Amino acid sequence: MDFLTTSEAADYLRLGERKLYELVADNAIPCSKVTGKWLFPRHELDRWVLSGLARPEGMVPAEPPPIVGGSQDDLLEWVLRQSGSGLASLAEGTESGVGRLMRGEVAAAAIHYHGEALGEDANIAAVRAMPRLHDAVLVGFARREQGLLVAPGNPRQLRTLADVLTSEARMAVRQPGAGAYMLLDVLLARTGATVRDLNRLDPPCLTGPDLAVAIGTGRADCGIAARAAARAAGLEFVPLIWENFDLLMRQRTYFQPSLQALITFLAQGGVNGRAAELTGYDATPAGKIRFYT
Repeated sequence: MDFLTTSEAADYLRLGERKLYELVADNAIPCSKVTGKWLFPRHELDRWVLSGLARPEGMVPAEPPPIVGGSQDDLLEWVLRQSGSGLASLAEGTESGVGRLMRGEVAAAAIHYHGEALGEDANIAAVRAMPRLHDAVLVGFARREQGLLVAPGNPRQLRTLADVLTSEARMAVRQPGAGAYMLLDVLLARTGATVRDLNRLDPPCLTGPDLAVAIGTGRADCGIAARAAARAAGLEFVPLIWENFDLLMRQRTYFQPSLQALITFLAQGGVNGRAAELTGYDATPAGKIRFYT
């Protein structure tokens, strides 16, 4: 580590030594006293200066906070705890997570996009189309099963979205920008319908578990979420599609110790047992780089 003396630190920061001593006395600058002399670690001085940097709109911080934003997922939350990564979660939906990633407010975003083209890898297509994300890394987390959540016994005999439309069953929906909302939009379009044609529960449910609660308490008849959400809530599940569930981050963030701890845990198979317990997951892609720019 490179340490500077008082005079060197003053020159480095372009401050007078008197001002530097005032900062030391106020405990306002990183330093250490060794055998009666003040020493200043150069890299900590750099961080100290950057911490007060005024950033124009659109400029992202060098190191985002250790948070995974984006989509909620039971398996992901378990992995964040078990991997020892120190990463927290902020589940607001795919597009909200990507927005925070762009602004430097999260280290990674959990995403599951859906597109019109059958067989299209929607996550990769979406990342390719992000002009401001020129240094993206897409790390596989799992393939995940999405479907209709219904009450035990499926009392309204809902098997398809066409059944939901014709029966006028009350459907809990996610907020626009959530991956499950995108999936609903795509599947409805294939039937010639839109979200406006549904008998929707308002307001939208912000996570899959919230949607499951709405069905479990009888406020809604059905909704789209992951199989694991149905299992956790004791609901019946009607499968619709398998999707890619990935972690999106910037290249410089990929090498942060917290992200490396998470990715190592995934790559070494730490997720497999729990994925089987939760059901509805294929952990084959876990920890693999699926795309980078």
